Amino acid sequence: MTAPVYEEAPVVDNTPSTLRTHLVKVLRSQILGGKYRPGDRLNESQIAREFNISRIPVREALSQLQEQGLVMNHERRGMFVVQLSNDEVQQINSLRMVLEAEAMRLARARMTPDVLAELTALVEQMEAWEGPLLDAAALDRKFHAVIWQASGNPYLERTLVLLTTSLFAHKALEHVSSEIRRWRLNHHRELLDYVSGGPGDPQMAMLTHLRMAYTEPERFSSLAVSGALGGLES
Repeated sequence: MTAPVYEEAPVVDNTPSTLRTHLVKVLRSQILGGKYRPGDRLNESQIAREFNISRIPVREALSQLQEQGLVMNHERRGMFVVQLSNDEVQQINSLRMVLEAEAMRLARARMTPDVLAELTALVEQMEAWEGPLLDAAALDRKFHAVIWQASGNPYLERTLVLLTTSLFAHKALEHVSSEIRRWRLNHHRELLDYVSGGPGDPQMAMLTHLRMAYTEPERFSSLAVSGALGGLES
C-alpha cells in the first residue's frame, strides 16, 4: 500500500490586516503629530499594552513604518523614530545630486506626453498647495519618484528609493510653518523645465533645488572641492 502523502500546512498569518492597517495609521499619526519625537524609542510591549493587543501586530506595524522611512531599526536596541544627523542628511544629498541628475537626463530622453502631464499636474498641485504638511511631503516625494521611474532604469530607481526614504521621512517630521513648506514646494518647476526639454545642467538644477531646503547640500560632494563649484556655475 502506498503511504499517504501529507502536504505541509501553509503558514497562516492570523493578524487581521485591518488591525495592522489601523495600527500603522495611528502610530504614523502619533509620530507626525509629535507624540513620538525623532530619536524616540518605540517600545513594542508598551504600545501593545496601550492598545490591549499582543506584540505581533505591533511588530508588523513598526516594520511597515520602517519601510515607509518613519522608523529605523537599531540592532539589539529596537525601533526608533527616524532621526538623521546634519552630516547624514548632507551625505545623502551629495549622492542625490549625482543619481537624480542621471535620472533626470534619462527621463528627459525618454519623456512621454503622459509622464510630462503627470509631472506638470504635480507641480501645479504643489504650487497651489494649502493642505496638511504630510500631504506636502507626499507630493514632493511623488514628483521625484515619477522622474526616477521615467528614467527606465529600475536599479537606479530602486537605489534612489532606498537612499531617500529616511531623508524624506526626516523632512516630513520637521516642524516648519506652512509658509516655509509652501515656499519649498514652489521650487520644482526648474526640474520640470529640464526634463521637458529645456536648457540647463541637471546637477546644478538639483543643487539649486536642494538649497531651498538644506544648508550646503553639496558639502560632502565633489562640488565642495575648492574651485569645482565655481567652475560649474561659470
